[in-house]
Amino acid sequence: MAPQIIISGAPGSGKGTQCEFIVKTYGVVHISTGDILREHVKGGTDLGKQANEFMTKGELVPDQLVIDMVKAKLSEPEVSQKGWLLDGFPRTPAQAQAMADNGINADVFLQLEVPDEVLVERICGRRTDPVTGKIYHMSFNPPPQDDEILNRLVHRADDTEEALRTRLVAYHNNVNGIIDFYKSICVTVNGHSDLGFKENVARVQKELCDGVDASQKT
Repeated sequence: MAPQIIISGAPGSGKGTQCEFIVKTYGVVHISTGDILREHVKGGTDLGKQANEFMTKGELVPDQLVIDMVKAKLSEPEVSQKGWLLDGFPRTPAQAQAMADNGINADVFLQLEVPDEVLVERICGRRTDPVTGKIYHMSFNPPPQDDEILNRLVHRADDTEEALRTRLVAYHNNVNGIIDFYKSICVTVNGHSDLGFKENVARVQKELCDGVDASQKT
């Protein structure tokens, strides 16, 4: 059976890295609602046109519209055949309920947990090179000691501690609200340890794989 996976993790939890690994390991299709939304708007689909009306007014796209886009994506032959990894969705109890009502069910809900203080350290040290798109961390993955590169690095506005803590409050509220929906299939993995960076990534990868593998046997 093709795996059907949901993954959740706060900003800076390493979710992006682990999504790439899961896609490579299991061959599933990575699905981000942000990407789907952009695809529909750019493609001028009926759903995209409806979504764009809300977006141009600065309003949130209604849950049902997003669910309809997710359903359309999941019904694509490639996704049905390979399985899917739903990244960071559902975010709210209403979205989780709407997914259930629409018959969208996962095999496993992977929850990456990292203490807030660690997330602040990870995120607030990030710098982006606008020329190459490469993301550095001033402590963990420092940029080359090249004045040209150092002078052009950008600290994103939402990578400040104040902005991050606001995002984390919203994230925790949302996750606490949806965890009840997935209690029976939830696998919680500690995304932080005192191991080195590579060792920690490898440990998290193994624990996530254990969770996915176990879900395929039930």
